[in-house]
Amino acid sequence: MQEATQPTILSEAADPIAAASYRAEAWAGEPFLHEGEDPAQVLAACTARRRALDDAIAELEAGRQRPSPQWKVRYALMLGLERVLADPEPHTAAGTPLRRHQIDALAGMLTELIAAAQRGDETNGNGHAAGDELADHEADEDEDDEPLAEGDDDTEDEGLTPEQDPGAVRRYRFRHPTASGKTIAAAGFVEAARTLGVLILTHRRLLVSQFQRDLKTEGYADRYTDAIEVGTEPLRTNPLTIQTYAWFARHVGSINRDAYQLVICDEAHTALGEKTSAAIRSFPEPIYIGMTATEQLIAKQVSDVFPASVDDLPLQDAARRGLIAPLRCLRVPPVAAINSVPIVGGDFDQEILAKTLDHQALNQAAASLYRDRFDNTPGIVYAAGVDHAYNLAQEFRATGIKAEAVSGRTPPVRLAETLAAYERGEINVLINAQLLAEGWNSPRATVCMHLAPTASKRVYQQRIGRIMRMHPRKEAGIVVDFVPKGATHNERVVSLHSLLDADFYREGARVTPAPRRRSQRRARRRLTPAPWLVPVTPDVRRRIAVIQREWQRVDPRFLDDDEQRYWATIAGRQIRFDERALFVLKLTEGRASKGALEQFLSTCAAENPNRRLRMMALQDRVSMTVERADFDDLVTLVTQAPTWEKERLAGIRILLRAIADGKPDAPDQILERWTWRLARATRKVQDRRASTEYPEAKRLLGALANSRGHRHEENAAKLVKTALEQPIQVGAALLASAEGYTPRATKLIEEARENLGTVQEVALALSENLPAPKQAPSKRRRRRRKKKPAGAEGASASTAAGPAQTQDGEEPAKPKRRRRRRKPPEGQAPAAEGQAPAAEAPPEPAA
Repeated sequence: MQEATQPTILSEAADPIAAASYRAEAWAGEPFLHEGEDPAQVLAACTARRRALDDAIAELEAGRQRPSPQWKVRYALMLGLERVLADPEPHTAAGTPLRRHQIDALAGMLTELIAAAQRGDETNGNGHAAGDELADHEADEDEDDEPLAEGDDDTEDEGLTPEQDPGAVRRYRFRHPTASGKTIAAAGFVEAARTLGVLILTHRRLLVSQFQRDLKTEGYADRYTDAIEVGTEPLRTNPLTIQTYAWFARHVGSINRDAYQLVICDEAHTALGEKTSAAIRSFPEPIYIGMTATEQLIAKQVSDVFPASVDDLPLQDAARRGLIAPLRCLRVPPVAAINSVPIVGGDFDQEILAKTLDHQALNQAAASLYRDRFDNTPGIVYAAGVDHAYNLAQEFRATGIKAEAVSGRTPPVRLAETLAAYERGEINVLINAQLLAEGWNSPRATVCMHLAPTASKRVYQQRIGRIMRMHPRKEAGIVVDFVPKGATHNERVVSLHSLLDADFYREGARVTPAPRRRSQRRARRRLTPAPWLVPVTPDVRRRIAVIQREWQRVDPRFLDDDEQRYWATIAGRQIRFDERALFVLKLTEGRASKGALEQFLSTCAAENPNRRLRMMALQDRVSMTVERADFDDLVTLVTQAPTWEKERLAGIRILLRAIADGKPDAPDQILERWTWRLARATRKVQDRRASTEYPEAKRLLGALANSRGHRHEENAAKLVKTALEQPIQVGAALLASAEGYTPRATKLIEEARENLGTVQEVALALSENLPAPKQAPSKRRRRRRKKKPAGAEGASASTAAGPAQTQDGEEPAKPKRRRRRRKPPEGQAPAAEGQAPAAEAPPEPAA
C-alpha cells in the first residue's frame, strides 16, 4: 500500500489556500507547503505548486480517492524532489547523505519539471509536444542482455516528429562518471518518487541483483514488486521493479501502463539499439531519467532518445572533487602492429584482433610486464576474445600471479564465486574480453591493462571506470595503454590522454586533476612519475605551449625536427649554469637531433644571460663542423653584439682557433675575410703585441696612419716589407693594425696578408696574440686560519707550564695586569716625548 503520510493539521486555518494545501497533502502524499514558507508566495497563481494544488483539488472534488497516473506524472515527482531538497542535508531513506553532484542531478531535474508545469504544457526544452499515440512493439524472444555495438544503433530514423515520438517531452538524462555514485543518485530519485511506481532498467542480469542489493541497503526493499502486467492490480501504489532492457523490449506491450510513472535507465547509452529505443518510444506515458557515464562521443545519439540534459559532471571535475580515484598512466610501445585490423561498428574487428594479438610470446611478455611493474597489485586485464583471455590467464599464473579468466562461458555460480574470491583477495588479476567492462565494480581494482586496444571511447571509458572507485589502500588507479609514448590523439587506438584530451604524457604521473582532499595519504604510490614528458596533443598551439612551459622536462626524442629546434631555442635562452650537466646528457644521449644541438648552442651563445655559459656554448658550437651561414652569424655576433662586449677578445680567440682547425665549411676566400674581420676587431691588442715584439712597429703604424698620397703608399710598402720579414705572429699583428687610405696602399696590404701564410696559419698566429681566457676559480679554497690575539701564545705557554710548577711545589706566576695610563690633572702639562711618566703605586691585591 502507499506509504501513509501525516499532513500538518491546523485547528483553524486562517488561510483557505493553506487549508486546501493540507487537504491535498493528505490525499497526494506529498507536501505542498514546507516549514517556514509563505503560502501567498509559494502558492501564488500560475506557479508550479499552485497548478499542482488546483489539479489535486479538482480531482478530489471529482471524487477520486487517490491521484490519477496523469497527475502523478505531471506533479508528484516535482513535489517529491522539492521535499527531498528542502532538507538541509538531503539523504536517502536509510540516511545516506547525497553528495553535491547527486544533489545537482536532482535539482536539475526539479528545474525542468517546474519549467514544464509553469508553461502549462508538456515540453522539456527540445520543442516536442505530448501526444497520445501508442505503439506496441514485440521484440525477439532470443535477445540477450549484451549491449549493442556502436555501429548497430544507426537504423533509427532521425528527427522524429512529436506525433511519432510523443514521450520525448518526458525523457531526461544526466551524465556522471563511472564510480561517482550514480546508484545513490538513483536512490535519491526513488526517495523523491515515494508515491510513484518506479521501473529501473539496466543492461545485465548481474546488475539487477546489484541494484536490488544496493537499494535494499538504502531502505527501499519493502517496495520491491515483480513486473506488473496488464490486467494485474498492483498490491501497492508505489511499486519498485528492476529489470533488464532485454526483458523490457520483449514485454513492453504487456506492462500495466498505469502502474509505473517513473522509469530510470541505467547506462542509458546501452538503450540506443533499435529494439530497446523502439520499446521506450512505444511506452510514452512515464517520466524517463537516463543515467550515463559516456562523454560527447555519442551525446548526439543519447540525445535522440533522452533529449533534455539535467546535469553534466565531467571526469576531470569528478577527480578534482575527490569523487573518484585519480588516474595514472603507463604507455608501453606495442609489439604487434594492428594497422591492418579493420574497424567494424565503431571498434576493431575482435576476431581479426584476436588472431593478431593471441600469441604465446606476446602473452608471456604481458605477464612478465605485469609481474615486474605491479607484482600482486589487484587489477583487471582486457583481452581480445574469450580464448585470448584464457591463454593470458595461463601465462599470468605461470609467472606466479594469482589470475583467473572469466567470460560469457563461465557458469553463473562459478562467476559469482570468482568475483567473490577477487573481493577477498584470493585472486589479484581478472582477465576478460568484455564481460566486466560495464556494471561490475570492485574498489580494490587498481590496474587496468588494455591488452586488447579499442577504437571506441565509450568502451574505453567503461573499462577504466572499473578502477576509479575509492579504496583506503588505493592511491590512484593505473591505466596501461599499449601505444607509442609520443602518440597523439589522432591515432586510431584510444588512450587515456586522448579520452581526456590531455596536453602531454608523463610516465606514471596523474592524468586527472589532483583531488582537493587527499584522503589516500597513507596509500603507497604504485607508479613513480618519470622526470621527462612529451606533448601528445595534436593541436600545434597547445604543443608549443607545453614546450614553452615544460622545456626542462620535455624529452626531445619524441618531437619532430621543427619542434626540436624550437625546444632547443627555448632551452638555450633559459638554461642556468648549474643545469648544464644534466642538460648535456639529454642532448648527447641520442635524444636530440644534431640540428637541435646546433640550435641550442647557437642560441645559448647569443641570448643566454650567463657569460660563462655563452663562452662554453660558443666553444662547443665551433668544436664541430659549422655551416657557412652559421659561422658568419657567429662572427657577426662576437664582433658586434653588445652582450659580448666584455668577452669579445675571448670569443674572437675561439673563432680564430676554429678557423685554424678547419671547422667552418667555407672556401678559403671567405675564411680569409672572416680572419681579417676578426683581426680588425682586436686591432688595439694586436698593435700592443706588435709593439712589444718589434719596437719599430709603433713608428711604422704611426707613419702609415699620419701620411697621405704617395708618402702614404711608401709607408705602406715599408710596413708590408717589414711584416713579411718578421715572424708570422708579429707580421699578422702589423697587418691587422694597418689600414690603407688609397687603392694602391690597400692592395699592398691585402697582397701581404695573402702572402703571409695560409689562412689557418694566419688565424692561429692572430689567436696566439690574444690573451688566454682566465681560468675559472677553483672550488677548493684554502681556509684562512684565525689570527690569535697578541698575548694568546704567552698565555697558552704559561697555562701549559702552570701545572708543572705546581707539581714542583712552587706557586704559579700570576699573569701581568695591564696598566692604564692616567690622564694628567688639569693645569699639568703632559709628559714630554721620551720622558717616562710618574711611577704609580701598584694596586692592592684583592682579598
